[in-house]
Amino acid sequence: MTKTVANLLNTKGTDVWSIDADATVFEALQMMADKNLGALIVMEGGDLAGIMSERDYARKVILLDRGSRQTKVRDIMTSDVITVGPNQSVNECMELMTNHRIRHLPVVEDGSLQGVVSIGDVVKGVIAQQEALIIQLEQYITS
Repeated sequence: MTKTVANLLNTKGTDVWSIDADATVFEALQMMADKNLGALIVMEGGDLAGIMSERDYARKVILLDRGSRQTKVRDIMTSDVITVGPNQSVNECMELMTNHRIRHLPVVEDGSLQGVVSIGDVVKGVIAQQEALIIQLEQYITS
């Protein structure tokens, strides 16, 4: 059985933590710390505008000696966001994450944000898929 993004969301839920593009980086970091997140979805006028990750903070604030209380999220977010749909396979997600060196994929369907899958979610999905295949093969061999 091929696991899909929809399967992952059914298991983990569809909660999405987001922040407005005009919020400060400090506010974003506070939310990320409170929620134990590595990235936040950035919204603007109800639409997906980007994603801000710990990597964005490290490279675009700390290394450039900028202040997190003065810098806006929009100034450091990744605006060219790679998204997936609910029917994409976990293998496709793994390939996208590997090729683009990213850890989070917003799930979008018909222009609407449905959830977010992380590298951890995808790895769990791949493992579950492989375990199911092993069980099927064991049953086939023993029958």
